[in-house]
Amino acid sequence: MSKWNELAQAVIEGNELSRGDALSILNTNDIELLEILHAAYLIRHHHYGNKVKLNMIVNTKSGMCPENCGYCSQSSISTAPINKYRMLDKEQILIGAKTAFQLNVGTYCIVASGRGPSNSEVAQVVSAVKEIKSKYNLKVCACLGILKPEQAVRLKEAGVDRYNHNLNTSENHHDNITTSHSFQDRVNTVELIKQHGISPCSGVIVGMKETKEDVVDMAYSLKAINADSIPINFLHAIKGTPLEGTNELNPRYCLKVLALMRFVNPTKEIRISGGREVNLRSLQPLGLYAANSIFVGDYLTTAGQESNADHQMLEDLGFEIDFITEPAKT
Repeated sequence: MSKWNELAQAVIEGNELSRGDALSILNTNDIELLEILHAAYLIRHHHYGNKVKLNMIVNTKSGMCPENCGYCSQSSISTAPINKYRMLDKEQILIGAKTAFQLNVGTYCIVASGRGPSNSEVAQVVSAVKEIKSKYNLKVCACLGILKPEQAVRLKEAGVDRYNHNLNTSENHHDNITTSHSFQDRVNTVELIKQHGISPCSGVIVGMKETKEDVVDMAYSLKAINADSIPINFLHAIKGTPLEGTNELNPRYCLKVLALMRFVNPTKEIRISGGREVNLRSLQPLGLYAANSIFVGDYLTTAGQESNADHQMLEDLGFEIDFITEPAKT
């Protein structure tokens, strides 16, 4: 049995991967990549078989964000030419939910730019979520920024299943990416939603000039906050943002990152998220030997792969869609 398979078996048996072994996944020679992916697949298959969860985003409010996040085209310091608009009305959010249902998506993600939502914006989301639940019974994830306790209560009562608030990077690297909020602000928001009975979704963005040690720290930080769903984004450097022109990633390294996340967070939903098309490129299918979830459709301000190509990819892999609800009738 290879070293990687032995480590995988130890993880399956409930042992925690050491930080040294975690770092070795990122540092290993590419010649061992398939062995590492196979080992990650053993863990993934143990917990999820060959099932893949599908998620879809609706960008309900775009741009005009006061934060200064260096990766984001919607931030106050970005000059990227993006569409900017206030909160979508309920009918537009419902149109997206209908599309998600038709694409056999399990989780519909309602995302809005900004530091945090106003009470009126929460009311719009609450109204939409209630109707989504009655019409389509989709699992709903909200991503609205930093919440107040009473807002979390309203979202929970409306039927929001999950709330996303990404850590984005390591605590050590955080101030190099944004100074308009702290790493602890992010952690506090995740803890708040957990306190109100909402499933926590929190992930990272890889490729923002962080070190490999930072990536290992990210994996263990996500473990520490016990995120149920972990979206792994790979930087898609957008012109007009401070990280414009950054190009540190290659597909093989991205696959090692996904394997690392599976080893450190073995029972969690690991989702290949933004930037997978431009960073994993032709190796996208291999990512699902470590991850068990993907986004279909477009992201916030960048385009995704055609949804029929994603469905074909899953079919070619012999993987199955993990339906949260009954599949849409064709």
